[in-house]
Amino acid sequence: MAVSTVLTGARVVLPTGIVENGRVIVENGRIAGSAPAEAPTLDLSGHWLVPGFVDMHNHGGGGASFTSGTVDEILTGVRTHRLHGTTTVVASFVTGEMDFLSRRAGLLSELAEQGDIAGIHFEGPFISPCRKGAHDETLLRDPEPAEVRKLLDAARGQARMVTLATELPGGLDSVRLLAEHGVIAAIGHTDATYEQTRAAIDAGASVATHLYNAMPALGHRAPGPIAALLEDERITVELINDGTHLHPAALELAFHHAGPERVAFITDAMDAAGFGDGRYMLGPLEVEVKDSVARLVEGGSIAGSTLTLDRAFKRAATVDKLPVESVVQAISANPARLLGVYDRVGSLEAGKDADLVVLDAEFEVRGVMRKGEWLIEPQMI
Repeated sequence: MAVSTVLTGARVVLPTGIVENGRVIVENGRIAGSAPAEAPTLDLSGHWLVPGFVDMHNHGGGGASFTSGTVDEILTGVRTHRLHGTTTVVASFVTGEMDFLSRRAGLLSELAEQGDIAGIHFEGPFISPCRKGAHDETLLRDPEPAEVRKLLDAARGQARMVTLATELPGGLDSVRLLAEHGVIAAIGHTDATYEQTRAAIDAGASVATHLYNAMPALGHRAPGPIAALLEDERITVELINDGTHLHPAALELAFHHAGPERVAFITDAMDAAGFGDGRYMLGPLEVEVKDSVARLVEGGSIAGSTLTLDRAFKRAATVDKLPVESVVQAISANPARLLGVYDRVGSLEAGKDADLVVLDAEFEVRGVMRKGEWLIEPQMI
């Protein structure tokens, strides 16, 4: 027997725009086109109803690391982000020994096959020592195609993205390899020139890993990768909108040049997201989180974030003054398309999974539904 719920009264954000006093029907875990007359109704007047968030670059949360945690710890991290509205999450690794990463990929591939995560992102070890950020320099290596292929094979079809410094030996060939296998080649932690970046895009790269961060700054004589990534319509740029990684003017510049259809908000979250300040490990490196900012104990480099996507959404809508429909594009639809799951998630359309978030007028999370089940049930006053 079909189980239906009708959500009414909210401002519903659809691909076609905002519908005032909208109506969304949930039936058997999916969004439906109609419901029985006797279906229960939940009045969400005064609230926003938006698709569940999709995070394509996330290293952990709730005190758990996707790189090194146990299965139970990984699931704790996933649940932490779900409670902040991220109903679809890709598990990102940091640099490690190849054998270690291969073993971890095998473990996480099982979670991906079960639907707990949406796949695996390898951020490292194929990155530039000049722009290593919070990665162990002793474990970095050139992106030789044979090495990249080892990780793809270990992931058993669940690799979704690999971040590369494409200017390194083997970089362009590895980009082509990834494109052939339907895996996103992301340009990041790179010291590439403008021209080298253009060559990587032509080879098949399609994402800029956390634009601006861990790459040369934009220069008027040496524009570097930032200009190449912003100007090319084939590239989607990741942005970490936590107020620490980016100045508001940098975010505005990215939106102006790339447009909302080419931006993906990410967290780049580490263990402390949704958990609190303290000492943590990011791969083999120790991190101190103070006032919600994560930095390496040795050297002081920013080490991921403690961001959750609900905070990124609120900041984008209130501080950055972006249109809500543009925020939804960047936080749900665009990453879902890139990951190849837009047929199931990323928008509130009939036939898709009932993954949705209820936000109040101040853009605070008041409800989260995943596959038709409330993880946080709205308590209307």
